[in-house]
Amino acid sequence: MHRTDRLYELIQILRDGRLHRAHEMARKLGVSLRTIYRDMETLMASGVPVQGSRGMGYRMTAPITLPPLNLTLAELEALQLGLMVVAEAGDDEQTAAAHALSDKIDAVLPEDRSAMPRELGLAVYPFAEAAHGFRHMPAIRAAIRARQKLRVSYSDTDGTDSQRTIRPLKLDYWGRVWTVTAWSETDADFRVLRADRIGELRVLPELFVEERGKTLMDYLERGRGS
Repeated sequence: MHRTDRLYELIQILRDGRLHRAHEMARKLGVSLRTIYRDMETLMASGVPVQGSRGMGYRMTAPITLPPLNLTLAELEALQLGLMVVAEAGDDEQTAAAHALSDKIDAVLPEDRSAMPRELGLAVYPFAEAAHGFRHMPAIRAAIRARQKLRVSYSDTDGTDSQRTIRPLKLDYWGRVWTVTAWSETDADFRVLRADRIGELRVLPELFVEERGKTLMDYLERGRGS
């Protein structure tokens, strides 16, 4: 598993706020204890609100808020796009400034509407890699507002490619990584897809209505009950 993918999976494990032992996470991800310890140090250094130590376990804590500035998802996307352009095309001084500014933003970024921490630093997700996720954002946002189905091709972390018809329900920001929570009609279950792993995306003419067991509230209730 790519290190970026492993760090993402670790946050998925820690996001419930409970205490997780390093050996349990190592067994689940199929890596050594030493690897988990290094990954925890990377997450902490990148601004992820994780507390813990070797032998004691790790848990995700509430992130720092950013008063008085409040940014919308679209504003965050525009800000990251601008930083990406500067970091990739600017001179050495501008590139260094873009990285420094990104780290400062990540250090104080407020919680997303899902009330879950969503920060990762530049050391974890480089700008160039995250650029893949931005191209589908307008279509996904529009489909969520219109309740319109999407047909997407998706590449899982293990390299498996698949085609899914989804009902997009919600976008989440993870610090240059965006995910879309959706009901997958193909899998008959909820899925959280990384935007940067979506290949082709086609807006379908079909609209969807809320159905019991397939709504965003159902997904959130499932998470609270786990």
